[in-house]
Amino acid sequence: MTAATLSGRHIVVTRPTGQADSLCAAIEARGGIALRFPVLAIGEPEDGRALDDVIARLDGFDLAFFVSPNAVSHAVGPILARRAWPAGLRVATVGKGSERALAGYGFKDVIAPQSGFDSESVLALPEFGADAVAGRRVVVFRGDGGRDLLGETLRERSATVEYVTCYRRYCPAIDPAPLLRLAADGRLDAITLTSSEGVGNLRTIVGDDGWPVLRTVAIFAPHPRIVAHARAAGFELVLETPAGDDGLLGALESHFRHASVTLRP
Repeated sequence: MTAATLSGRHIVVTRPTGQADSLCAAIEARGGIALRFPVLAIGEPEDGRALDDVIARLDGFDLAFFVSPNAVSHAVGPILARRAWPAGLRVATVGKGSERALAGYGFKDVIAPQSGFDSESVLALPEFGADAVAGRRVVVFRGDGGRDLLGETLRERSATVEYVTCYRRYCPAIDPAPLLRLAADGRLDAITLTSSEGVGNLRTIVGDDGWPVLRTVAIFAPHPRIVAHARAAGFELVLETPAGDDGLLGALESHFRHASVTLRP
């Protein structure tokens, strides 16, 4: 039985709809009150022709990289609906969620870093070293925009890289009033932020009227870039956590265990 280490704590989960369930369930298993408040929405790309074109040419690549679970779900499904996966095309990704998403489609021997969950960690893998990728053709499935470090570095290492936008991200229309009422009443204990883009969206959603009360709520973020964005936005208490759900949960438990003598009951 899981200990009630987050008992009575109101904790906001800002992941997109459909991607927050596991973290919310873990918070609730510890006695916390998980509040779903997506600050990022995922949709179909405005132009799907690039994906259609790559599907027809997929045999011409040596390595397919998926930047996120969204990339997996928005690319692999359409691919497998039209054709079989090429036997010689290796698959790579980053993050446990993306690995699970690929496993759900039956992919085995996926190349992925086991520590670190960013492009830098991927580029440190032997399979992405200069000797391994020189002359190779790499297709990167991702959303609109995003970091270009992976592609730029692979090109410097003499690989050919092609990006394919298979989904788009946008700021959802969501009413912040319930969240702000909790914060104003002093009953909003923490916000988890798992996307740098989501930081700006949250600031936009709450607006200037809601910002003064929300900025005092503790922020938990699993990557230095998200932490930097949150601090730049003006949040007063931003805590960096280890990666993944386990990292977020461990940091929340530790924070509230040590804060329990000073925080309200």
